[in-house]
Amino acid sequence: MLFRRFSLLVYALLILIPLLVVVLTSMKTLRETFSNPLGLPADGINIDNYVAIFQEQTMAGYFMNSVIVTLFSVTFTLLFAAMIAFGITRLSSWLGNIMFTLFTLGMMVPAQVIMVPLYSLMLDLNLTNSLVGLILVNVSTTLPIAVFILTGFMKTLPKELFEASTIDGAGNWQMFTKVAIPLSLPSLSATAIFLFVMHWNDLLYPLLFITDNAYKTLPLALLEFQGQYSTNYPMLFTGVIIASAPMVVAYVFLQRFFVAGMTAGAVKG
Repeated sequence: MLFRRFSLLVYALLILIPLLVVVLTSMKTLRETFSNPLGLPADGINIDNYVAIFQEQTMAGYFMNSVIVTLFSVTFTLLFAAMIAFGITRLSSWLGNIMFTLFTLGMMVPAQVIMVPLYSLMLDLNLTNSLVGLILVNVSTTLPIAVFILTGFMKTLPKELFEASTIDGAGNWQMFTKVAIPLSLPSLSATAIFLFVMHWNDLLYPLLFITDNAYKTLPLALLEFQGQYSTNYPMLFTGVIIASAPMVVAYVFLQRFFVAGMTAGAVKG
């Protein structure tokens, strides 16, 4: 028991110390950061860096781009994944297994492998420098893992419920919207949080497809604080905290759904 508590203490310190350094650095000037990197801010709580970032209209635009891309990416991925997962569970055993295997294989392809053909395709479709193109890429690349999670849960739903719905005259769409979706809300919530973190933090695809400042997302915009010869660490860390705030808020308010979704279907019967 003592060793476990000591291990948890060490683990907590490994997380809290870097976080504390980031927060303190965001309250310093650039000169103070290099002269006293691990010390407390000389002026105490200084929010000048936060005010400076929010006063920049471009940064507000980057934030809204991230909100738009993340919101639509999560919504469409969940919608398509839920319909596909329901369809797989309703198919015959061998056909459903084939479809499930095909989507599972999509999880095994690294993003770096498809970068060149994907960029060529997006260029041909004139979808580079476009939030629509970025949303389409996000949906297509995260759909396999969402299908994998939701299919595993929907397979645990009692078949008797769907048989009773069929007797009552319900079609597949009614069974999907009236039976499968309400019962799958915990798993859908957990998957939504997982997708939200992935899309909100995504840097690879915006870096690959976006060059116009009007369509940059927040993670891509943070690179502007890093130059070839110097890095504005206070502003960079301030941007990191602002970019992380929505995820922290979302997890605080939705953690019970996340925990319930992760354990949903673990015990059957």
